[in-house]
Amino acid sequence: MFADRAKIFIKSGKGGDGHVSFRREKYVPDGGPDGGDGGHGGSIIFEVDEALNTLTDYRHKRKFVAQSGEEGGKKNCHGKNGEDLILRVPAGTVIKDSATDKVIADMSGDNKRIVLLKGGRGGKGNQHYATPTMQAPKYAQPGQPAKELEVKLELKVIADVGLVGFPNVGKSTFLSRVTNAKPKIANYHFTTLSPNLGVVDMPDSKGFVIADIPGLIEGASEGIGLGHEFLRHIERTKVMIHIVDGASVEGRDPIADIKAIRKELAAYNPELLNKPQVIAANKMDAVYGDTNEIIEALRSEFEPDGLKIFPISAVSGQGVRELLFHVSSLLDELPQETVIFDPEVDLTEDSIEITEDGFTVIYDNEEDEYVVEGPRIERMLGYTNIDSEKGFLFFQNFLKDQGILEQLESLGIEEGDTVRLYGLSFEYYK
Repeated sequence: MFADRAKIFIKSGKGGDGHVSFRREKYVPDGGPDGGDGGHGGSIIFEVDEALNTLTDYRHKRKFVAQSGEEGGKKNCHGKNGEDLILRVPAGTVIKDSATDKVIADMSGDNKRIVLLKGGRGGKGNQHYATPTMQAPKYAQPGQPAKELEVKLELKVIADVGLVGFPNVGKSTFLSRVTNAKPKIANYHFTTLSPNLGVVDMPDSKGFVIADIPGLIEGASEGIGLGHEFLRHIERTKVMIHIVDGASVEGRDPIADIKAIRKELAAYNPELLNKPQVIAANKMDAVYGDTNEIIEALRSEFEPDGLKIFPISAVSGQGVRELLFHVSSLLDELPQETVIFDPEVDLTEDSIEITEDGFTVIYDNEEDEYVVEGPRIERMLGYTNIDSEKGFLFFQNFLKDQGILEQLESLGIEEGDTVRLYGLSFEYYK
């Protein structure tokens, strides 16, 4: 089966904790701190692999976790960094945030490699916290936590030309005639479930990739059936060929079919109608002569809007050559670069750091206490041993240096009032 989408859980590695230790050597009675730094956690990296053309590898395994960094050691030994986890995907894979459906990255064009979740930084050992007044710090910095995310992978067909049409109008037969593709062909009254791709080799002209986009039904743009899965494949195609039953073998109205499909395209993404479109009236081998009232009605209805009509027979090859040369000329007039979707979510380290640096100082009327919160405060509490006298002094100096004590005083705090910092409560004294 053509695996064109998957949902996976990814998690970077946690940074290793800094180590607390002191030199204990003979003839060195006052050895200082020598706790080493923790190693950095491994990152989650997506990389394009040109040998892949499906997302099959991600349909059976759904959880991917990078290696965590090791804890620092004695004698200033640095913990080992965690190994990065590289996830290989085919070109054209769009990575989306599963919760918001927003684009994180589009692995197309020059976007061959992206560090999606950076591993946590290793924590600093206690050697970094020695000062003239605190020569034996008994605390070290914990490693930065891992980052985790559930993402959707969507492989959008990268084809120059897309075949659209209702089921059983001859798209698969047409594709098998003009390309090297080998789709299953039968008188199915239901749609193909996955796109078939093939390469059209043109004499004296550059070839192009053509895809049989799975058949559409009315209501597809609203997600009826597998509508959204089908429609998303059309977004990257440059030219669309509408295949209709020009002989009305099964009583379908080709004009109504084209209008219905164009309506679904417009409802899904109005810009799709701006793509060059051609109408191929198929099954003309079932009609006597080169034209009939259906062909004339199609021309009268759509050629004034710029949609050229080509009577063809995918079985006999009638009119196919003329259609392909016209499509090739349309492609020559269009930009050659691949359509790339702009990121809507920024997961870079810099953007995360900006949100982590803040803190808030407020007065809670209901609890009659002052509340200090923020990632910076939480991190400081994580690597400070406030049960020790020196650790508590260190934390007090931090609150003063950050301007938190000043903000508390501006809110009117008085001696004896309660200050809450996450799960800890203190009485305020100057």
